[in-house]
Amino acid sequence: MSDRLTITLFNPVQAKPELEAAWKWVKSMLMAQHRLVLEIRPEKRSDAQNRLLHSRIADVARQCEWAGKKWDAEAWKRLLTAAWCRTRNEGVEMVPAIDGKGFDVLYQRTSKLSRAECSELCDFIMAWGSSLDTPVRWSLASLGADAVDPETGEILRAAA
Repeated sequence: MSDRLTITLFNPVQAKPELEAAWKWVKSMLMAQHRLVLEIRPEKRSDAQNRLLHSRIADVARQCEWAGKKWDAEAWKRLLTAAWCRTRNEGVEMVPAIDGKGFDVLYQRTSKLSRAECSELCDFIMAWGSSLDTPVRWSLASLGADAVDPETGEILRAAA
């Protein structure tokens, strides 16, 4: 018997039999003296959303400068996420560094985003990059389009 059960619930009709089956598994584990943790939360971003998010950040990093400097994708992810958080009136905090040398910025981690939040952040990045004096030229992956091999016409992968 597996030591983990993960189910995805997407509507009441589908959820009821899934939860009934889950109860059978939970009951057998408890009867076998296992302690269990139950976590119910909104689904996090999908792999496709993650690819879309990172392709948009990469497009920005390749083409944009900020404060007179080119930044890598990780720095742009932090800048864009912090700006998005502020548009949502979420706390982005500057706190003294724990080593006493400067400050650190604390903001929401993208790995913890729900599907809806990830979609909103992706839209924010697209809107921001498209509103610049020299707009970002979005790659196929950033547009959410399928990547197509220009020689064969073969669809390589779906971005979203």
